[in-house]
Amino acid sequence: MARRRILVVEDEEPIRRGVCDVLRMAGFDALEAADGESGLKSARAHAIDLLLLDLALPRLDGMEVLTELRKTHPTLPVIILSARGSELDRVQGLSQGADDYVVKPFSAKELLARVEAVLRRCPERPDPVQRIEGGGHAVDLDRCEVRFAEGEVAPLSEMETEIFRHLAANPARVITREELLARVWGINDSKLETRAVDMHITRLRSKLVTGCGESPVNWITTVRGKGYMMGSGLTVIRRDSVEPQQNVETDGS
Repeated sequence: MARRRILVVEDEEPIRRGVCDVLRMAGFDALEAADGESGLKSARAHAIDLLLLDLALPRLDGMEVLTELRKTHPTLPVIILSARGSELDRVQGLSQGADDYVVKPFSAKELLARVEAVLRRCPERPDPVQRIEGGGHAVDLDRCEVRFAEGEVAPLSEMETEIFRHLAANPARVITREELLARVWGINDSKLETRAVDMHITRLRSKLVTGCGESPVNWITTVRGKGYMMGSGLTVIRRDSVEPQQNVETDGS
């Protein structure tokens, strides 16, 4: 089973290193960042399972990090670690989208208990993406199929469906091959060299054409040297939203 990966964003080095050591001894992979700006970039660049976030951070405050992160990672588990322990601070943190709030100082035992509890809860969250539409065509993630406007239907494999699901759940950012390996295949190994992601993307694109061999819309965009993202001009239909979300233009090719 792949090791869970946790990002620790904390500006005080002794606390950050101590938390990372505790997590590693408990069997987790631990990444670290010393300020809010680099923490936000790391959270978006890596396939992480949980974010431990301090509030009093240089360059970008922890609340700002949480607000920005929720725009692209609405379901990523986040635990705030802060010396601000008032009821108002805790309520604000939880209302901003944090899953738990731990007040400093805390013991290693308490921290691990909170981490395990949040990780147990969060996988049960339903994915809100139901289908993706464009040009009269639709990718139905519940039925694992592409339905073309002309009436043709192309079935998708479980892996192909999950690739689409993850791209559609994060339409505003580039998804790296490493992240797809972690989220779709459950492989958290940055040193692993494999063409599995590219091969699945190629096969997936071959299914996204009509009987005359034409691709009706740009479903998946390749961002050179970085990874993939959902194509522009597509509409994501979510179960928890009345209004569909339209994807914006990108610089990918």
